[in-house]
Amino acid sequence: MLFRSDARFKEYDQKLRAVPTMNVALTVVAAFLDGLKDSHTYFQPPARSYTIDYGYRLAVIGDAVFVERVKPETDAVAKVRAGDRVLSINGGAVSRESFQRMQYLLNVLQPQPSLRLALSDPVGLERTVAVETQVTQGRALRNLSGAGAGLELQEMELAEEAERHRLRHRHVVEGDVMIWKMPIFLSENGEIDAMFAIARKAKTLILDLRGNPGGRVDTLRRMLGNLFPSDVTIGTRVTRKGKSPLVAKSRGADAFSGRLIVLVDAGSGSSAELLARVVQLEHRGTVLGDRSAGAVMEARMFPFAQVAPTLIAYAFTVTDADLVMTDGRSLEGQGVVPDEPVLPGGADLAAGRDPVMARAAALAGVTLDRSEEHTSEL
Repeated sequence: MLFRSDARFKEYDQKLRAVPTMNVALTVVAAFLDGLKDSHTYFQPPARSYTIDYGYRLAVIGDAVFVERVKPETDAVAKVRAGDRVLSINGGAVSRESFQRMQYLLNVLQPQPSLRLALSDPVGLERTVAVETQVTQGRALRNLSGAGAGLELQEMELAEEAERHRLRHRHVVEGDVMIWKMPIFLSENGEIDAMFAIARKAKTLILDLRGNPGGRVDTLRRMLGNLFPSDVTIGTRVTRKGKSPLVAKSRGADAFSGRLIVLVDAGSGSSAELLARVVQLEHRGTVLGDRSAGAVMEARMFPFAQVAPTLIAYAFTVTDADLVMTDGRSLEGQGVVPDEPVLPGGADLAAGRDPVMARAAALAGVTLDRSEEHTSEL
């Protein structure tokens, strides 16, 4: 076993004692866990006193990585364009296989003041640019008991409210088609049921799970319970203690019974891809888009804190269960292969087109205008 290997422990202990900076120390801890090759076992380091913004958002499409969007008023605006394919970052090749590890390194473990990007535009012209990172300094410490505590708490509440707004459900209705953008599986039953109350008025539901990293198993169960007329088995939970079925209880007559189209991509993970696979296995609807992330383990978080002289909070997330689908296979490391692969190209990203949503709408019998194609902007 990896964690019972005295040689491996000693190797990383020695590396940790010799690190030159805190960032390198965090990376060594993360690398020790990375040896498991497990999507849900990883290190969550202490929060930093600053935030970073590289000025662009990247997306995996097929086996390549593209610039999906560029943020205004950043150094990237004049150097990077939506639709550019990213060939390398700081000299390291970028691909589907390396993308999540690269994002973890650059966004969490070792944020960089600038990045050197090798890019290829939609017509194949290559260039290399250096993009400065936007750094916003925050507070290293928060005083929640003394003078000014009220302002500190208010600022924290505003930040939480902004995050809730970012992760809200969005939807549009076009004729007898409802398009539902679900960013994450963290909703309570009442919120999910309210969305399906709207969906039941439509003949077709396009459920957009692209970029959805997953979340709570209870939310997954409630979603599936609203999609099937009877109880449905998601799969078998496999733990050290044994095996047990994971079942979603149907809402019966209140379940949506119309046509279902599910959209996934490389950013769809965990509960999002489990829902898509159940839809495939039960022949409940059609899955469109790109192969999903293949990150479906169940995990527990173990929080820790050092309280003197200042509070330093960190955590480890550790897998405690695998899930085997009803076809006898796990999605871990494999992902969901769509019934109909539809991949945007660099030219689509540059022009703001969404061929995946356009194809889903065509299957549903509607034509969307440009404002409705991007449910991420609803």
